Amino acid sequence: MSPPFVSVAVILSYVLGSVPTGLWLGLKLRGVDIRQHGSKNIGATNTFRVLGKGLGIATLAGDILKGWVPVVLFAQLDTWEYLPVLCGLAAILGHTFSLFLWFRGGKGVATSTGVFLGLAPVPTLIAGGVFAIVFAATRMVSAGSISAAAAMIAAVFVIATPVPVRIVTVLVAVLVIVKHHANIRRILKGEESRL
Repeated sequence: MSPPFVSVAVILSYVLGSVPTGLWLGLKLRGVDIRQHGSKNIGATNTFRVLGKGLGIATLAGDILKGWVPVVLFAQLDTWEYLPVLCGLAAILGHTFSLFLWFRGGKGVATSTGVFLGLAPVPTLIAGGVFAIVFAATRMVSAGSISAAAAMIAAVFVIATPVPVRIVTVLVAVLVIVKHHANIRRILKGEESRL
């Protein structure tokens, strides 16, 4: 392990994760600050609702890449076996506590998807299937995201996955669920928005 290269990889991962894709696309292309509209969240769902399908899909793709690139590319700066996990965690923390937004950010679902596509692709695909089923049944992105986070925890324990990945999966899934606390309240009251 070379500490300078590890540090560079982690810092790059955090900075990339911090990029507020939906916010910047809205400001640059439409002159709209999505933090002032809809759910006020910077993620793909609110971007989709406020700015339309095209920018919503672009935000989703950008946020997924913010997680995938650190795990697959930045982690190549050093041979330390835990660097991909650390880079992935840094990217997720960047999204949820963005350097560019005074350490505020999104809920981390899409960025986490990108991270885990790099770290644990099969469990991620299973969680993606759960998301699709729950979303199709409820038309609620939040319900799908919460269910996918729980499914991801189960999947990494059922499918042979390295212990560090399991630990990070549990931590990230709990973070995703906690960040959805307002959505959970609205779901229980029958007030959650549907797509």
